[in-house]
Amino acid sequence: MHQRWIRYELEGRVGFGTLEGDRVHEHRGELFGESAPTGRTFPLEEARLLAPTQPSKVVAMWNNFGELRAKLALPMPEEPLYLLKSPNSWAAHGDTIVPPRREAKVVFEGELGIVIGKACSAVPEDEALAHVFGYTCGNDVTVADILFRDASFAQWTRAKGLDNFCPMGPVIATGLDPTSLRVKTLLDGQVRQDYAISDMTFSVQRLVSLISFDMTLLPGDVILCGTSVGVGSMKPGSLVEVEIDGIGRLTNRYGA
Repeated sequence: MHQRWIRYELEGRVGFGTLEGDRVHEHRGELFGESAPTGRTFPLEEARLLAPTQPSKVVAMWNNFGELRAKLALPMPEEPLYLLKSPNSWAAHGDTIVPPRREAKVVFEGELGIVIGKACSAVPEDEALAHVFGYTCGNDVTVADILFRDASFAQWTRAKGLDNFCPMGPVIATGLDPTSLRVKTLLDGQVRQDYAISDMTFSVQRLVSLISFDMTLLPGDVILCGTSVGVGSMKPGSLVEVEIDGIGRLTNRYGA
């Protein structure tokens, strides 16, 4: 069933529920466990949206889309290539992406996020989707000129781990077929990315399965599926939006 789940802060309290139109339907219990509606509803504008999950880790993919791989003349990966983004980088819809403290080239990467709903370790591919709660929008923000600045060490963690460098949201959507989705990224209102999830090298179920053979994925963890062509840099004041039909539009401003 298609539902749109959110986490929010209202009257000094953190809660969760489903979003129907512009009204929030409050739930009790656990977002990734047993929950039930309380019967209380309220307008979304009365609450502050939070990041839709507080993961133990965000696993971010590299070289997972054919079109970008062809453009960069990269080889076909034999297994998922990924890094982990740090907890200080989680950010919500509407949060400001904090620029580095010194001048740098910072780029957006609009991505689909897979949200894990049930702990999985060494899960076979044909069982993997049963461990997926839903999907969200993500922006894998990167300091591009840090990545390969030191010839002896590629700085993936540092380049992608600065404060607020992993906006996610605005919701987690359930009941979607990820192969039918498209990711659009807009910079100051202009579409810069528009690509199909069906171009992914490793499908959702294959990613979940293979990564779970490396590390246990816990409820709320997110796998960012990687990005495709159209990545570009942001300037202070830029508005970046990641839009996926059925999920919504994740909007963040870069700097002041």
